[in-house]
This record gives sequence, C-alpha cells and structure tokens, in this order.
Amino acid sequence: MAAEKQSPTAGAPAEEAGSPLHVAIVMDGNGRWAKKRGLPRTLGHRAGVDALKRTVSAAAELNVRWLTVFGFSTENWSRPAAEVAELMALPKRYFETDIARLEREGVRVRVIGRREGLSAELVRIIEDAQARTAHNDRFFLNIAFNYGGQADIVDAARRFAAEVASGRARPEDLTEQLFASHLATAGSPPPDVIIRPSGEQRLSNFLLWEAAYAELVYQDVLWPDYGHEHLKAALEAFAGRDRRYGALAADDVLAAG
Repeated sequence: MAAEKQSPTAGAPAEEAGSPLHVAIVMDGNGRWAKKRGLPRTLGHRAGVDALKRTVSAAAELNVRWLTVFGFSTENWSRPAAEVAELMALPKRYFETDIARLEREGVRVRVIGRREGLSAELVRIIEDAQARTAHNDRFFLNIAFNYGGQADIVDAARRFAAEVASGRARPEDLTEQLFASHLATAGSPPPDVIIRPSGEQRLSNFLLWEAAYAELVYQDVLWPDYGHEHLKAALEAFAGRDRRYGALAADDVLAAG
C-alpha cells in the first residue's frame, strides 16, 4: 500500500527514554479470556475491541503520539472459518462505533497490511476511516490488519526491485533508510517500546524490521482486560530502561576512558 507521511520526525527515536513517542502492542489473549469464562472465542475478540478503545484513550492521556496495534496477522487465516469471519468483522465494528470520536479528537487512522483477501466492503470501510481522519495530527493510530512482518519486508523488497527494473533506482542506492521508506509503516517513527500482554514472550512476526531497537515489555494480562493502568505500568517499565542504540552506557564510557 502507498505510504503516507505522518510527521517530519519519522524515523527518529523518542527524544527521552521516559517519554515514548511510538508504542506498539500485540493484542493477544482474546481466546484464552473467553475460554476462562466459558464463552465462545468470538466474544473474546469483541471484548478485545473494547480494550482497544480504552487503550487508544489511555495512550493519548499518557502522552503517547503513535500507537500501532496488531489486530490480524497473515498467519491468522489458518484459524477456523467462523473465527476468521469474526476477526474480519472487527474493523467494521470498531469504526462504526468509534470513527466519529476518533475524527473529532484528532486521531489519524491508518490500516497497514495487505488488502488481498479482504472483502470489498471491508476495504471500503478501511479507506473511509483513513480518509475521514487524514487531516488529523494530534494522535496517530496504526492498525496492523492482514499484516505480517516478513510479508511486509518481502513486499518492500518487491517495491524497490520494481523501481530498479524500471530504471528509477539502482541496487547501490539501497540503504536502511530507503528500504524502510518502502515498508507499510513508512511515515511513522520506529516503535520505542513493543508491549505484549497475555504472558507470551515473542514478537509473532510483528514489526520485525522496525523492532531493531525497540524495548520489549511483556505483561501477564489478557488483552480484553487491558486498560489505562496496564499501559501506564508498561510505560513506567520502559522509562527505567537505558537505551543506548549500540553505544556504551555513560558509566562504561568513563570506565573505558
């Protein structure tokens, strides 16, 4: 999909470790949340939409400017058909109930991921949500849907290869920065922190390129229960990290000197 520029600071890390600019979250644990309550998995996914609403509001209140959430992966197509159908309905449910508020509150929405396989109605809903909020710049919400980090890297490589084939670029032009501009997340800064609730401790093919220097925070809470206090706790954990981007810590520099 075509990249859209979101900020002149795109590609730069947050200025202060205690103030993350870009938070990414793997929305995980919906099925287990439902199972614990004897409910169908579909109801867990619906409860996850409510958690997303709470978290978007909490992120804005906690001075986060970019939030990227993982809603549906390219691997999720292998789940039972009924569950896939429910997952496909979630963006419609979210935008129908919240797009007016997002538009009013200055949130710019972008849905990243492949459009192949999505229904024409869902693509229209996504494009409408993006168009309605395209003028906003107070808060940026990226929803990764039908997205996979490896697939996105392959798609970016294909885009650059097409430019080389057409004579618009040369292989030697390729740099990390140029490659990043071909990713679905182009225009957003790299994530400062990636949060995974549910107790699992893996990225699950989420933002693989962009995660190079992200801090990882794992939390033992299922996504449908997620809210302000959990995000605040994750940001407090992030604030205590020493982000060096490959350089030595100040104490190590003094010791080396």
